Amino acid sequence: MLKKFMCLMAVLAMVSACDTTGDNNGDGSANGGAGNGLGKGAARPGTQEDLVVNVGDRVFFGYDKSDLSSEAQATLDRQAAWLKKYSSSKVTLEGHADERGTREYNIALGERRATAAKNYLVAAGISASRVETISYGKERPAVVGSNEAAWAQNRRAVTVTAQ
Repeated sequence: MLKKFMCLMAVLAMVSACDTTGDNNGDGSANGGAGNGLGKGAARPGTQEDLVVNVGDRVFFGYDKSDLSSEAQATLDRQAAWLKKYSSSKVTLEGHADERGTREYNIALGERRATAAKNYLVAAGISASRVETISYGKERPAVVGSNEAAWAQNRRAVTVTAQ
């Protein structure tokens, strides 16, 4: 039994030492050796990761609501500034709902949430042609669970950059 345990630990140690990004050339950069000056974990400007890390990619809604809170508006203001800075970027706003309610109702609610976020960005000066919407309703929960904490994380609109 001890021998099996030691073998398992050795395998785990080897696996944890492996590079899991698949893009490290061994030269300290993770982008093919171009040396962009970003440390490991830093987001490349204008990317989805940059949006997530430096701006925020999601806004949250109250139960059965599609109106934007002041916190949501602040996040969308930062997104609008980011989109103005990266003027060639296009985004899709994904509307989501928690698990309660019918599939059809939640698809419509997700669409209202995505549209509310889009309308805010357009009012902030972002061209409507750069912003698409889609609703996933309750089909793509961020957090699995049947409690208020999970539901609150699933009532959201997520901004995703077009690749």
